[in-house]
Amino acid sequence: MARLLFILPILALIFLPIYFLFLQSPPPVPNVDLAEWWGPESGKAKQDTSVKPFKISFGETTIKDLKDRLLRTRPLTPPLEGVGFDYGFNTNEIDSWLKYWANDYKFKERETFLNQFPQFKTNIQGLDIHFIRVTPKVPAGVEVVPLLLLHGWPGSVREFYESIPLLTAVSKDRDFAFEVIAPSLPGYGFSDPAVRPGLGAAEIGIVMKNLMNRLGYKQFYLQGGDWGALIGNCMVTLFPKDILGYHTNMPLVMSQKSTLFELIGSVFPSLVLDDMNLYERMYPLSTRFANLLRETGYMHIQSTKPDTVGVGLSDSPAGLLAYIIEKFATWTRPDLMSKPNGGLDSRFTKDQLIDNLMMYWTSRAITTSMRLYSENFNKRALDMKLDEIPTPVPTWGLQTKYELGYQPPSLLKIKFPNLVGTTVLHEAGHFVALELPEVFTNDVIKAVTEFRKLQKKNVKTDL
Repeated sequence: MARLLFILPILALIFLPIYFLFLQSPPPVPNVDLAEWWGPESGKAKQDTSVKPFKISFGETTIKDLKDRLLRTRPLTPPLEGVGFDYGFNTNEIDSWLKYWANDYKFKERETFLNQFPQFKTNIQGLDIHFIRVTPKVPAGVEVVPLLLLHGWPGSVREFYESIPLLTAVSKDRDFAFEVIAPSLPGYGFSDPAVRPGLGAAEIGIVMKNLMNRLGYKQFYLQGGDWGALIGNCMVTLFPKDILGYHTNMPLVMSQKSTLFELIGSVFPSLVLDDMNLYERMYPLSTRFANLLRETGYMHIQSTKPDTVGVGLSDSPAGLLAYIIEKFATWTRPDLMSKPNGGLDSRFTKDQLIDNLMMYWTSRAITTSMRLYSENFNKRALDMKLDEIPTPVPTWGLQTKYELGYQPPSLLKIKFPNLVGTTVLHEAGHFVALELPEVFTNDVIKAVTEFRKLQKKNVKTDL
């Protein structure tokens, strides 16, 4: 009996991983409501399906109020001696940002800049969704293909402004050009927020699919980072026939299998890592978890009490600036975190980052944007088990050096068995479309080129 009690745990240690990795069937794709209503009930009676032009307008009253608030900011607590952004946004640096925003940021010029692309609104499931739509003029023989770009937090559609002209350009080197559709996520920028709980990543994926259908596209290419990646993962799982190909600059799989493999790799890294030169991006786990613990405190509070922190950020532009722009420092160049300015000037201009702030301030969207965390990191969303379901959609991952997480192709293929390729960068961070627009654009083009080759090959095989 004692011998049996000794053997049983050993057998469990051997066969449980085998069951999880090879024998356990994935859960079924859940049934979802494609018409779930997120707006006021009064709007259901008479639904407006038109697509209306839209322009961003700051407004003189808004600008005056903002300047007053910026110039009346109370004296801030000085930072500790000898620290940069180690404790968060260095308060010695904020004054120059506030003065620039109030006195040197050219509001009307920036408003014109933000309106350079055609923008629209249309009501999807009770929410007015704001989106940029740029359609290129192409010569004969060049196909226009739709590309849905999805941003995340604390970004906005502003992240794509440098990339859109490059993506929509016509090139003699390829037989296609992108029509770009870049929506503001619900509750972000100039898109309506939900009026009741439940609008998580999967539900936003349904809204985005319906938006593309509204614009006449039953099939399209998809690109996403941050929340755009999580929403993208949901879309390729729920609607694999609608997505022609999926490019993501945050390729991550959060499933039982991937977690188990990561743990195994911490002991036997060569079993998991395709390239041992990338060992430090995943291991040791103690370093990785320490980095995540340091950088994800915001996630916990936004997943539990977004409305509380939203009060201060909605009322104080100084608070909003510190809260949001700090992420553009530490998620882009964490190696420069000890510099007084956090290395913010290494990649971005003040105008670029304040443009993004204006997307939140003028629309009063900070609280509703943060609610997405509480709507997604909960039992209801986890019970859908979308991360456990593989998708056949052709996928490509762009992996920057300073992204918060890295997984090798061996793990990504658990979720994306049709992983066409990955691009590993030895620079850049979380906001790569804004940081390195040419690199980002070229990688999207490269991915879609490969997707199209694969589709043509499959068509010939079917014939």
